[in-house]
Amino acid sequence: MRLHTGIRKLACTALVTTLAAALVACGSAPVGPGFYRVERGDTVSKIAREHRTSVGNIKRWNSLSNPDAIEVGQVLRIAPPPGTATASAAPSASGGSAKSESTAESVAQSKAGPGVSLIWPTQGTVVQNFDGKNSKGIDIANAAGTPVVAAAAGSVVYAGNGLRGYGNMLIIKHNDDYLTAYAHNRAILVKEGQKVQQGQQIAEMGNTDSNRIMLHFEVRYLGRSTDPARYLPPR
Repeated sequence: MRLHTGIRKLACTALVTTLAAALVACGSAPVGPGFYRVERGDTVSKIAREHRTSVGNIKRWNSLSNPDAIEVGQVLRIAPPPGTATASAAPSASGGSAKSESTAESVAQSKAGPGVSLIWPTQGTVVQNFDGKNSKGIDIANAAGTPVVAAAAGSVVYAGNGLRGYGNMLIIKHNDDYLTAYAHNRAILVKEGQKVQQGQQIAEMGNTDSNRIMLHFEVRYLGRSTDPARYLPPR
């Protein structure tokens, strides 16, 4: 009886091992056109950027209520379902499709997400403009202690001085696509995880890790620094 029991256990173990191997093989099988299998280190923002679409599209096409909860091996639709207006639009010989994508991106970048526009984060004089290389944002100079406010409503995702060259820094997430960053503050008045309203004071201007008193302000779209002047109202 013990011998038979041992044989059955060995048989079950072999069966489980075989099934596990089969599942692994299936999990790495190629996916069809318009789909993508999530790999380690992927985020929805990264996938959207690499496949020239938006986070909103991926959320909608895959019914994702929480885009931060994707798992390795999960298959996501990264192209419009057949029959939709976007899917049926064929590129023209003159590159009309690429032009449309560029226009759509420009429109998307004219405001920080649907219905969310930016205000100036502080008062002062712009002493450095964005150039995309040496300056990833703009520098606004004024007196120490000048109030720094949230340019738009959102959640504080970073508050600290662990990033070299930025001093006391805050990063606010406004939606899945946009972040704003506020650096060199004398004092930080909010905490990580805290929700803030547009215009709410979040810091005091200072010169931590800087050779002058100023606010260094950045706008990041899908993780890339972009010119804040494109989003801020004239003054």
